[in-house]
Amino acid sequence: MPEKNNPPAPTADQPFVISRVFNAPRALVWKAWSDRDCLMQWFGPKGFTMQSVKLDFRPSGIFHYCMRAPDGKEMWGKFVYREIAAPERIVLVSSFSDAQGGITRHPFSPGWPLEMLTTTTFTEQQGKTTITIQWSPLNATAEGCATFNSARPSMNQGWSGTFEQLEAYLQSQQSK
Repeated sequence: MPEKNNPPAPTADQPFVISRVFNAPRALVWKAWSDRDCLMQWFGPKGFTMQSVKLDFRPSGIFHYCMRAPDGKEMWGKFVYREIAAPERIVLVSSFSDAQGGITRHPFSPGWPLEMLTTTTFTEQQGKTTITIQWSPLNATAEGCATFNSARPSMNQGWSGTFEQLEAYLQSQQSK
């Protein structure tokens, strides 16, 4: 009996990609990603809540935030925006940070890359918006790339939970 041909496992030089279709117009979805008060209501893994947010939504601007985990622990993060092409694309560098905005190691995975390049695209078709996120290590060590590659299942879980929170937020906004 012939062996199954399994596709090769992705490598760290291949971005992690995840997409989701939302039953909402692109203008509303874009606002959810670009407005501080909107981000406070949905951003982060499922079960986490936003505690503090500073947003300067422009190229070279910063999104600096603190999330609280269900167990009460706080986790800081930072985005530095590279490109904003409203309402189609956001390119940024994301990292974990401290309360002052300095780059820090991942609190639960010390081998995680210090910086991640994130490209988020927004496309609309028939009143629905597809968000696609491409995530890849930036200037990472070999260890960082290996950690990134081995974490694909947890990245999928984390982004899926974030998308669930976004979906609930978008539904609440459309029912107003």
